[in-house]
Amino acid sequence: MKPPPFQYVAARDQEHALQVLGQAGGDAKILAGGQSLMPMLNFRLLNPAILLDINRIAGLDQITVLPDRLTLGALVRHRMTATDPAVAARLPILAHAMTHVAHHTVRNRGTFVGSLCHADPAAEVPMLALLLNAEIAIASVRGTRRLPAGEFFAGPLTTALEPDEMVTTVDLPTLPDGTGWGFAEFARRHGDYALAAVAVTMGRLAGRAHGVRIAVMGVGDTAARLPAAEAVLEGNNLGQLAAAVAAVRAAVDPNTDLHASSDYRRHLVGVLAGRALTAAWERAR
Repeated sequence: MKPPPFQYVAARDQEHALQVLGQAGGDAKILAGGQSLMPMLNFRLLNPAILLDINRIAGLDQITVLPDRLTLGALVRHRMTATDPAVAARLPILAHAMTHVAHHTVRNRGTFVGSLCHADPAAEVPMLALLLNAEIAIASVRGTRRLPAGEFFAGPLTTALEPDEMVTTVDLPTLPDGTGWGFAEFARRHGDYALAAVAVTMGRLAGRAHGVRIAVMGVGDTAARLPAAEAVLEGNNLGQLAAAVAAVRAAVDPNTDLHASSDYRRHLVGVLAGRALTAAWERAR
């Protein structure tokens, strides 16, 4: 299959990229890793007038370590996120989860920000952004703005980005010392899109769970945080595990598709939640 015709523009710098987006009238697509964009072009699901390549913009391929957060530029590849020592030390759940993203060839090219903006409900990155309270920096010729991850995802493959905007960086607050984490995902084959996944972080305070966060994907129109399930375990211990798992299942509304029924996904996400919650509890100290 071949993509529809388009004008290819290689941005010289960020200012040039924003000018092209501003003048395109909503008819431009940004090329970073291209691991989602190019298949959609080949299937003619997209027909942009301009393909804007941002790979030559200096500085966007950096992971910046700050006292309270990590900042990922728009060209940081999945492989970089999975292997960077600072990510492993300060956000180990992120480093681990990145090894579940597709295959090595995809991780070598695909970008964290690209997956975030693609907003696939069965992708790991939007779920992790919600779990970690990410803040997303957005730029256009009109100026800059910042959005929390909870306001960024509007629906399947849909975000709050305007047509003339691009995400430049994502801030990921680091976790307090002693935070435990758990990640559980099920796919038919390693590297396939997951049927469901659950990510959890929590601390322990006087033998009880503290700061519980639970996020899921693959069981709704978007990835989601589950505050009702978090509240069940907050201030308690693993004696409330069954109740927390039940709350996870009650909070999701999976679709039925050719891969799995709604009932199967609901059951599966509960099993995965039990595993992730137990792992997070055991790692917390």
